[in-house]
Amino acid sequence: MNRTFENTPRPPWRDRGLPEPAAPFTRTEENDLERLKNRVLQTALAGVTSPVLAAPIRRAANEAAALAWLEAHPLLVFPALFEEKLRDARRRAHRQQMIRARSETLLAAV
Repeated sequence: MNRTFENTPRPPWRDRGLPEPAAPFTRTEENDLERLKNRVLQTALAGVTSPVLAAPIRRAANEAAALAWLEAHPLLVFPALFEEKLRDARRRAHRQQMIRARSETLLAAV
């Protein structure tokens, strides 16, 4: 038996008979995921000229990171999740813009 692990405290969920979490919490992975999220987010925001679209893109990145964190390999899953969330955010923003323009036209006619 390796002596370096003899004095390591047991995680609290093992003493209570709870299953291990789906994703192990390690600070390194969290930092790596955060760095990846920031890098991808900066790339996505680079071409955005509308401040109305910036917030949904940031929200998409945060949602994708939260979902990726639940997976066994969050760094591998995050880019695909972010692309999906980004598409949805752009689609919603475009739809909102169309609804707003139509509403303004209807209100101007009244």
